[in-house]
Amino acid sequence: MAAEKQPARKKIESTGQMMKIMSEYFYDLNDAAAASDRKVAWCTSVGPAELLRAMGFAVHFPENHAAMLGATRMATELIPEANTIGYSPDICSYLTADIGAHLKGISPLARAYPGIEAPPRPDVLVYNTNQCRDVQDWFSWYAREFDVPCIGITSPKNFTDVSEILVDDVTRQIEALIPTLEEVSGQSLDMARLRETVALSRECTELWRQVLETAMAVPAPLTFFDGTIHMGPAVVLRGTRQAVDYYRQLLAELQQRIADGSGAVDDEQYRIYWEGMPVWGRLRQHSELFARLNVSVLVSTYCSSWIFPDFDPEEPIRSMARAYLGLFIVRSDAYKEQYIKQMLEKFRIDGIIYHDAKTCPCNSNSRYGMPQRLERETGIPSLVISGDLNDLRCVSDEQTVTNVEAFIEQLEERKDHA
Repeated sequence: MAAEKQPARKKIESTGQMMKIMSEYFYDLNDAAAASDRKVAWCTSVGPAELLRAMGFAVHFPENHAAMLGATRMATELIPEANTIGYSPDICSYLTADIGAHLKGISPLARAYPGIEAPPRPDVLVYNTNQCRDVQDWFSWYAREFDVPCIGITSPKNFTDVSEILVDDVTRQIEALIPTLEEVSGQSLDMARLRETVALSRECTELWRQVLETAMAVPAPLTFFDGTIHMGPAVVLRGTRQAVDYYRQLLAELQQRIADGSGAVDDEQYRIYWEGMPVWGRLRQHSELFARLNVSVLVSTYCSSWIFPDFDPEEPIRSMARAYLGLFIVRSDAYKEQYIKQMLEKFRIDGIIYHDAKTCPCNSNSRYGMPQRLERETGIPSLVISGDLNDLRCVSDEQTVTNVEAFIEQLEERKDHA
């Protein structure tokens, strides 16, 4: 008897080009760290990267490095190294995995890119606490370790509307970074270059939005799991021409899939919204689980976190402040619930999966009754799965499979009785 064909998530052909430009990015960082005439800045993923690029810094993103530690399943063994120097196992496993990797002197970069031994040594560290306070502690530790300046933005949180008062506050904080950055870089800020960088970020973010919104099509041409991989250039190359060119290529491929009626998942039966962080060390397993069930997990708030429609080259610094304040993670539950309701309708969602990440409370929206409120208001069922972004000790694969399978059975029953 022939083996039953297993549904699978289709490969995106543009992946090869993405891997090429990501490789070029990491090798350039490595070269910058070794060059006497170049400076390296470390930046949080939704920090003022445009400002740093405009001032000539090569920019490294420790959160990206930490996600690589998770995706390569190196993180779990490294987290205890950070615990031994006083960091709780309950705090951000990006922080603990990354510091653990530094303490052990190992990096996934060394495995992926021959000739690179470690992340580039920083000349300055720049954070924005719009994601969480952990990034400030994380960067402050490295500042002490390398004896370099650590500066940043303390972002307001839990607000519904982005008011001009809040924009004024963050604008002033960004402006206050400039003297230190000029001193470290040895050059003055060129406003024309900053406008150009912000314009490229605006173009990148618009293309990334269009990429993600191709999933409105039925069947969806890409999944959440694709998005977690292909968001790489939007994170580490925002403000560059390479990112813009890449997303033009990716968008064209996805639009062709739509024209061909080709979905990312064979025989798509159900459409799922993923709320929260990915489980980096289980991307493949989760992708295969949902594909086997003919389920397309096609949209998330996480991948959408790099859509910044407020970037405006005519007001580069103020629009940066507005863009960073618009981030989903810093908003009130009232805003978040309204946003999710719009996404459920826009993408024709059948169910929501909330990932309650043990070490990431700021990106876990299942802890204060949101799933119950949204289910009452929309009628769309939800499932909460326990896990973590990096610490696989918090993940039960058997429980996840059992709960997901039962949830899809629930959706099937609803469909039969509709």
